Amino acid sequence: MNTSTKDEIKGTVHEVKGKVKEKAGKVTNNPNLQADGKAEHNAGKVEKKVGQIEKVFEK
Repeated sequence: MNTSTKDEIKGTVHEVKGKVKEKAGKVTNNPNLQADGKAEHNAGKVEKKVGQIEKVFEK
């Protein structure tokens, strides 16, 4: 599996985990957990985009 594909997969996983943490923070009224989830979600988006850009340059 290419590095770019791995980055995309990792990014997607982080996006999902972040979204779950964000929702859990809202439900439990925990602003720290909500903020952590938002940060992880955004980091996942960036990682996924990096993988997509790497894929373009591999061709």
